[in-house]
Amino acid sequence: MIMEDILSLKEAIVSYLDKTGGLQQLLDDCKSFKESPQRDAVYRFSFHVNPTDLIELDGRLGDIVLHDPLKARALFRSVCFFSIKTLSLLDQIHTESQVNVVLKVTHLPPFPNYQLSLCEFPRGYGPMRPMAMEGLVIAMTPVTKYTQGARFLCSNEDCSGAEGFHHIRVHAPGATETATVRSDFTCLLCSSPLKEDVKSRVLGDKQLVELIHVDALDVLGVHPPSSLRYQSVTLFLRDPCKVSKNFQALFTSMGGSPWRFSAVVTNSFGAQVVPPGLYTTLKLGLLLSLVHSGDTGLDSHTWLDVLALTSDTLIIDRLMTYSLALAARGVRHHATGELFSLLSKDEHGVGTANIHAGSALLATGGVCLLGDLSIYRKDKMDALQSGLESRAVSVFIPGKKYGDDSEQQLSFPLQCNFWALANTATTSKKSAKNDTVALGSVEIGSVPPKVAETFGLMIQCRDLGGHPVSLPITVHTLRQAIQPGEPLYPACMQFTTQDYKELLAFARSLQVEMSPQAEKMIHGYYMASRRVRSDTTQGSSVSVASIKLLIALAEAHSKLSLRNQVMEEDALIAVLLCENSITLKHGVSALVIPPDAVFPCDLHDLESLQRRDVALEELHQQVLQFVYAYAPGAASYITEE
Repeated sequence: MIMEDILSLKEAIVSYLDKTGGLQQLLDDCKSFKESPQRDAVYRFSFHVNPTDLIELDGRLGDIVLHDPLKARALFRSVCFFSIKTLSLLDQIHTESQVNVVLKVTHLPPFPNYQLSLCEFPRGYGPMRPMAMEGLVIAMTPVTKYTQGARFLCSNEDCSGAEGFHHIRVHAPGATETATVRSDFTCLLCSSPLKEDVKSRVLGDKQLVELIHVDALDVLGVHPPSSLRYQSVTLFLRDPCKVSKNFQALFTSMGGSPWRFSAVVTNSFGAQVVPPGLYTTLKLGLLLSLVHSGDTGLDSHTWLDVLALTSDTLIIDRLMTYSLALAARGVRHHATGELFSLLSKDEHGVGTANIHAGSALLATGGVCLLGDLSIYRKDKMDALQSGLESRAVSVFIPGKKYGDDSEQQLSFPLQCNFWALANTATTSKKSAKNDTVALGSVEIGSVPPKVAETFGLMIQCRDLGGHPVSLPITVHTLRQAIQPGEPLYPACMQFTTQDYKELLAFARSLQVEMSPQAEKMIHGYYMASRRVRSDTTQGSSVSVASIKLLIALAEAHSKLSLRNQVMEEDALIAVLLCENSITLKHGVSALVIPPDAVFPCDLHDLESLQRRDVALEELHQQVLQFVYAYAPGAASYITEE
C-alpha cells in the first residue's frame, strides 16, 4: 500500500472518530490516565466501530475492518498515537507501541461468510476476521487475569535499551500468555537478555467458556438414539464487562462505608440535565429501577415502578428521558398512542386479526416511560390501572369481525418497569369532581388514587432545602449554554454517560444473595408495618406485594453498590424508600422518619457524607426499635441494639 493510500485511510479514521464521538472519548480516556497515579507500560483505548457507517464513509477502510482486523488496529493505533503526541494529551506515552487499540465491531453483515457454524467442518481454518457464532454454554471458568501489555528493559546497563520504552510486548488475538511475558526475550539492540519491569505490567480479565450447538440438547431428550455427536468449542473471553476507571477509583476511596459509593453515584447522576444535589431520592429510585430492569431471574414478576410527584414536570420529564437511554431497553410512550395492544384486520388476506404490540410490550425486559399522567384520558387511566394490577394485558378478538367462527381471549404478560410523573400543580377543576384528590397527605393532582396506588415506589420531588429549585436549574442551563463541553462541577463529580452505562451493565450482571440480617430486617419491618397500618374494617393498607418490593429494592441497592451480598445496610435503604412511599400513600405511622430519609443532607464533601452515615445509623436504630416493638415475634430474630 502506497503512502498516499495510508494517509487517505488515516484521514477517514479521523473523520469517523470525529463524527461518532471517538475523538472526545480519546480525550476523556487520556484525561483519566493522566489523573491516575499508576504509570503503565501500555494504555488501552477501546472504540465501538459500525461497519456500515465506515463503508459509507470510506469503502476501503470498511473492508479492512471486516477482513483484515490486525491491519485496521494498526491504522487506528497510528492515528491515536499521532493525536496524543500532537495535542500533548498524555505525557506517559513515548512510543506508538504503548498504544493498545481495541476495535469492537457493533455488528457484522448478515451473510454466511460471517457466520461460524459449530456443526460444519472445518472450523478455524479461514481468514482471520471477525466472525459471529451462537451456541449453548455448557461450562465456564472463573474470571482470571492475563497480561495486556508489559515493558522489558535490557540487562546491559550500557545499552540504550536499559531505559525508556524500546521493548513493549502487547497481547495479540489468539496468542498465549507466554507470547507476551516470558524470560528468554533478548534485546534488539545488543542481544542481551531482557528483564521485565513488573511495576509497569497491565492486566486484564479473561474467562474460558465451552460452547456447543443448541441441537445437542436433543441428545438429552427423548428422541431415538442417533449416530450424531456434538463437539464443544472452547472460547477465550477477554476483558469482560466492568466499570470504568472513574468509578473504580471512587469505589476504592469509598470503601469505608456501605452507603457512600451509591450516594456519590446517585448525587452525580444526570448532571447533563440537573445539577448534583437536586432530586437525589428520585435519581436513586431511577437507578435502582434501571439495575432491576435487566434482571432476567425475576421472581414472580417483581417490578420496580416509579411515580414521581412534582410541580416541575418539564425538568423531571427530562431527567426520566435521560435515564431511559441507560435502560437495557427503553420505550417512551405517548398519551395518544397504544400502551398495550391494538387489533387490526390482516393486510395479507388471511382473514384473521393482526395484534400490534404497544409500548409496554415493546419495552419487555426494560423500562416504559409514561410521562405526565395528568394528560391521560380516563379510559387510558383505567387500562393502565388494570395492567399494573394484573401485570398482564388481555386481548379480546371477536370472531365475526375478523372472519372466525369463535371468539378468542389472549393474555400477554407485562414484563417491564413503568415510570411516570404526576403534576401536583394541576388545576383542581377536574380534581374537585373526584371523591379524593389527595393520596395520604400529599396532593397528586388529577391522577386517580387507585392508579397512583399501583406504582410500587412513589417519590415526592421536593425543593432544595425548602428553597425553590428554579435558581440552580437556571444557573445550570446558562452555564451549559455559555460553556458548552466544559466541566460544570468539581472533577470528583465528573462521570460521563458512558461511565454510567458501563456501571449499570456491570451491576445488572451481578448475582446477589440475601444475608440473614437483611432478610430479618425486611421481614420484621414488613410485619410491623402491616400491623400498625391495619384496622378491623379495611384490613392492612400495606399490600402483600410490599415484601417483594422491599426485597427488590434491597437487591438492586446491593448491585448498585457492587456487592454480591445484600447487607443489612441495603435493607435499611429499601425500608426507608418504602416507608416514605407508603407515607405518601397512606399517611404517617408509628415509624416517623424525614420525608427524604435516604438523603437527609446535601452531599458536597466528605464531611457531608459522614453526616449522612451518622443520620442513617440513627435511622437504623429507629427501624430496629420499630420492628422490635410492633412485629409479632420480633424478639426471636432481631437482636436488640
